[in-house]
Parts: sequence; C-alpha cells; structure tokens
Amino acid sequence: MHETGGGGGGTMSVDLNDYAIIKEGEAEILMRKNEVFYNPSQVDNRDMSIAVLRTFIFKRKQEQEAILLKRTKATQKAPEKDSSEASGEVAADNDVMNDEKPNGECEVPEEISQDEPCSVSKESVKTPEGKRHGEMKPPRVLEALAASGLRSLRYAREVEGIGQVVALDNDKVSIESCKRNIKFNGSVACSKVEAHLTDARVFMLTHPKEFDVVDLDPYGAPSVFLDSAVQSVVDGGMLMCTATDMAVLCGSSGEVCYSKYGSYPLRGKYCHEMALRILLACIESHANRYKRYIVPVLSVKMNFYVRVFVRIYTSASAMKNTPLKLSYVYQCTGCDSFHLQPIGRTVSKNNSVRHLPGFGPAAPHECSDCGKKFNMGGPIWSAPIHDQEWVTSILSDVKSIKDRYPAYDRISAVLTTISEELPDVPLFLSLHNLCATLKCTSPSAVIFRSAVINAGYRISGTHVNPLGLKSDAPMDVIWDIMRCWVKNHPVKAQPPDLPGSVILAKEPVLQANFARAVASLSKAQAKKVTRFLPNPERHWGPKLRAGRQITSKHVSLLGPQALNATINHEEDGEERGAKRQKTEEPNFLGSIPTDQA
Repeated sequence: MHETGGGGGGTMSVDLNDYAIIKEGEAEILMRKNEVFYNPSQVDNRDMSIAVLRTFIFKRKQEQEAILLKRTKATQKAPEKDSSEASGEVAADNDVMNDEKPNGECEVPEEISQDEPCSVSKESVKTPEGKRHGEMKPPRVLEALAASGLRSLRYAREVEGIGQVVALDNDKVSIESCKRNIKFNGSVACSKVEAHLTDARVFMLTHPKEFDVVDLDPYGAPSVFLDSAVQSVVDGGMLMCTATDMAVLCGSSGEVCYSKYGSYPLRGKYCHEMALRILLACIESHANRYKRYIVPVLSVKMNFYVRVFVRIYTSASAMKNTPLKLSYVYQCTGCDSFHLQPIGRTVSKNNSVRHLPGFGPAAPHECSDCGKKFNMGGPIWSAPIHDQEWVTSILSDVKSIKDRYPAYDRISAVLTTISEELPDVPLFLSLHNLCATLKCTSPSAVIFRSAVINAGYRISGTHVNPLGLKSDAPMDVIWDIMRCWVKNHPVKAQPPDLPGSVILAKEPVLQANFARAVASLSKAQAKKVTRFLPNPERHWGPKLRAGRQITSKHVSLLGPQALNATINHEEDGEERGAKRQKTEEPNFLGSIPTDQA
C-alpha cells in the first residue's frame, strides 16, 4: 500500500500493484487497463498547450501593464488640459477651478474600450490619485474534458503564474481517477487543481466569462461544446480546441461535416489545412452569436488531429468584419486549380465604412486551365491562422527551456515550419500533384520555388504537408511555369481530352526563369534544421475510447503485441477470479459462454 497526502486533500491509500505509474513532464498519474482514456501520442498536444499557455500569461501581463500605463498618462494629462483651458478665463474663476479639482486627483473612467487587446478586472485598474490598487489575479483555467486529469496536473505543476485549474468530466470513473491523481501529485496539485463530475456544457453556460483559458480536447468532434465554451472565456481570454474527427473534416463525409461544423469540406491535398480553417470558421460563428469574435494565434495540424489556439474578444463593431474573413472555395475537378470567393467586402466613403456582399463569381463556370467543372466547399476561415509574433515568442520560450518539454523535438519542428509560412495565403499546392496532372517529371522544390520568386511572387512551405507549397502567385502563373518546365523536359503524347493535355496545349504567357533564387531555401532549410519528424514508434496515433472491450479489430490502433498482451492479461484475470462457465470452443478473444452450458 502507498499513502500520499495533499494540502487539504487528506490521506489516500493506494495499492500501487493495481496501477501503472505514468510520468509525463512533472506530473505522474495512476492508470489501470483501459479504465480511463490516455494516449501517449498526445504528449505533443499537451506540450504545445503548455508552451502557448506560458506565452499567454506573459503577454497578458504585458497588455495589462500597457493599459495601466495608458491610464496613468491619461490621468496626468487631464489636469494639464483643464489648466490650459482655464488660462484664458478670469483669475477668480481660475482659482475656483483649482480648488475644485487639485492636480493629480482626476478620476480615471473604469470602463475599458471593447477594442482593448486584453480585459483587465476593475479591481486591478481603479487608479484614483494615479495609484494602482492591486495586481491582476492569476489566470483561471478550465479543462472541460479531463479524463485522467494529466493535462490539468501538468498545467498546475509546470506553468508559472497559473491560478486555479478546474477539471471537468461527465464520467464517474474518470473523475475518481482524476481526484486520485490530484492527491498522488502532492500539495501543489491539491492546492491548484479541483475536479468536478458534471456536464461541461452546463458548467460553462453557468459560468460565463469566468475563465481566462478554456481547453477543449474531446474524443472526436468539439462542435457540441463550442457554444458554451465561447461564453465561458473572459474578454481577451483564450480558447484551446482540438478536433480528432479528421475523416469528417477532410471530406470523407461532407454532409456530416456540414451538420457539425457548418462547412462543406473538399478532398484536395490541402484538406488538413482546410480542416483547420473549417474549425476556426465554426468557432467564429458561435462567438458571433454573442457579439464576440476570435483572433487566432496558433493553428496546428499534428499527428492525427488539428488544434487551434484563439483569443476571444467582445465587440459588436469588430464582429461586423467576420464576412471579410470567410470564403468559399472552388476546386477544379480536373486539375489542382482552386479559387477563393470572399463572402463580404467593405467600401469606404469619407469616414464611413459600408459592409457589402462579396463580388462574384470568383471562378468561371468551367476551369480556364483545363475546362473541367468546379466543386464548391466552405465557408472556411480565409484570414491568417497564426500570429507570427506569437509563434516567434512561443518558439523562443520552448528553446530556452527545452528540457521541460518531453516532446521538444516535435513541437519545435512544427513551430519552426509555421514561423516560415506565408501568413496571408490560404491553402496550398502540391508540386507532385501538379506534375501528376501533366504526367511529367517533377522539378525539385528549390527549382520550382526559384521560378516563382523570379516571376515576382512569394512562396513558402507549410507545416501541414512536407510537399505543400504556399504561394500568392495566381494559378495561370503556376501553370505557365509548369509549361516552361515541360518544354525543357518533354512528356509522352497523351489523349487530347485529359486535363494535362488541355493545359499543355496552351502556350505560356510567362517565360519562367529557373535560375536559383537566393530565397529559394528558407532559413531553417539553409541551416538544415529538422522540420518534419517520423513517428517515434509504430501505431503512434489515435487510441481506443476508454471503457471499450479490446478485440481483434483494434489491432491497427494498438498493434498485435499490445493487443495480445492485453487479451492474455484479461484471460489470466478471469482464471484467477470467479468460476468460469463451460465453453464449446475457444477463439482469439478467449472463452465465450454458451446457452447450453
């Protein structure tokens, strides 16, 4: 037996022989079979979340200090303005004014503008007589779907300056496990982390604007939690959201995606980035219902899921700009050409701004490159999905304390690639797909990037796909570059009705220059920094939902060795337990009782 106590948490007796102790970062949890969901591959997710949370706390403090400094300056300027206005009046009136409002005692209004970058509590910013009465409270964090509580424990133990962490789950076994793990991690965890058995949606709805950070990491789609989550975050707070239903988001069931997220996906090479943008558009839609809007700071596709980090603000005027950030996508069915159709536009006249529908159509009825039809998807978030200043700060923090991140190599590689992405270019092209359409040999990425740069356009890689290329060059320029490449590297004759044959039948308007450009390699590529890492082990991916019986159909998730070990363990437990019924024939899963026994 093992006894452990925590601050105010009492003493707990645990037989460690019944559990496996799993250590990740500075937290340890007790696990037993498939009782509570735990996936070791999500260490990347948890490490990235801790890195973003550290940066959020740092920037939040900076924003508070900037607001307080601005208010202090306003306080100092107000008496000077009053005295200058009074200088033209008679001396008697001037004396009266000085008696009523002495220097340095002008009260600052308590209300904060809706467009301020971060909300600050009134208690921390009341500054009569130019003095500050208290500091901002440590940020409160809500983990809506805690399971074992590992994420909450890591937040509490590893993130400096964090306040209360509230862990929720609607499963009784999970909450029991979470509370057991809180006590197992000692006084720090017991003083900061609390667990509740409740429906996360109801809890968030009954605690509006109470949490600085809300973390959603469900098993599957997060769509049912978004409406309550966007209401639970304070102004300027952060929502962290994961979606693991990638098959739905990437177009295998478009109608299901539309019912859950309100967008129709397309099955292009960019489908994983489109999944990110569909999730952002969905969060924005939920936020708009409450006069709120989002500002993405980091959006990543990692392993088998997508995860976004967005800040949420309240402003009825800023919310009107949402149609400018959303677009429909037209994808050619014959070639890789795609076009974006913005939903809205603005027209400025004098000092007024009018919001109008977007001009259309963005694409002709038939593709101008190959003559095929277009599929239409969306709407998606077409504004930037990262804040490059945030990405730089997060990456710098990760590198400075890399020993504290178990998945340092993987998250630093992702952040490095994101830091070099073109932030204002939605979606991307695949060089291999372009060549597959034309049935030609592929130029190297350096040669193709050089041709785009020499044509006067920008180009970069993408963290979503090692072969993906983002560029602001229009599709006719891209195809002209490929036509020039094929002239130097001829292809075999193809049927004239194929999309590639139609494209090559046209003469290029642009004469491509394939001379190597200086910027054809990114800084990370020039320094040979690793940007894409293989999985650390086999079957590194999604795992079985907690509580489900493990059978032979789960071999693709667990691997044959882990599957056999689990089944043998269960069989041994049954033999040592109660009496077993007679059986006819054993199978792969053990003995199955029959009605005749």
